[in-house]
Amino acid sequence: MGNFLTLLRNELRALLISPSTYIAAFLFLVIMGFVFQDLLAEFIRTESDTAPATDFIRLFWLPAFFLVPLFTMKSIAEERRLGTIETLMTTPVNSVEVVLSKFLAAYLYYMVLWASTLSFQYVLYTFAKEPSLLDTGPILGGYLFIALSGSLFIALGILASAVTRSQLVAGILGFALVFLTLVLGRYSVEITRHETEPSVLLDRLVDYVQIFQHGEDFTSGIIDSRPFVLYLTGTILLLFFAVVAVETRSSKT
Repeated sequence: MGNFLTLLRNELRALLISPSTYIAAFLFLVIMGFVFQDLLAEFIRTESDTAPATDFIRLFWLPAFFLVPLFTMKSIAEERRLGTIETLMTTPVNSVEVVLSKFLAAYLYYMVLWASTLSFQYVLYTFAKEPSLLDTGPILGGYLFIALSGSLFIALGILASAVTRSQLVAGILGFALVFLTLVLGRYSVEITRHETEPSVLLDRLVDYVQIFQHGEDFTSGIIDSRPFVLYLTGTILLLFFAVVAVETRSSKT
């Protein structure tokens, strides 16, 4: 446990001194700030029944595309390129501690950035003085969904970084994995509609991996246990593959 905490502190320190971390944070706050402003303006124009905070959280996929690659592309790929991963593996640490420390550091920073968007909700409530704009149920459910789905996205990025020694390749691969995960889940319903013989099992599986639907459910106050199983199991499985990749490639050098 002591070795893991030491690795985690080092990873957090590395994130804090990395320019890409601050570039990602700046882009995130600027882009999501403008998005929130546009949603608020649209809410005022159309008098929508959905609060701006709910629509804002449902755009979770937008920052996932650029935050995940920026946070994870250096994690293992850069150490492999510099040869420090092999040196690290000769110390009294194992590949599981290495992968988990890198995952947790990136995940914590990902969640810190999302937590900073609570300031948008606070500013809105402070100036509007309208309780309906700050319904705590959908907001808490939405941020719970972001925490769950974020673990899966960060694990995808860590796996992408574990299979290559190039930061650029790791970033592109991480983006592609997140994109495919979201797109396949989004359009799997359309694919199954063209099946000549509908399958109940296939329909249930498709419903199970509907990430966008999970986001809508959580922000509507519908909390189901199945998304917890999906994201936590998927995260563990992806991290397991990352550990295998680290051990396999380290043993070849």
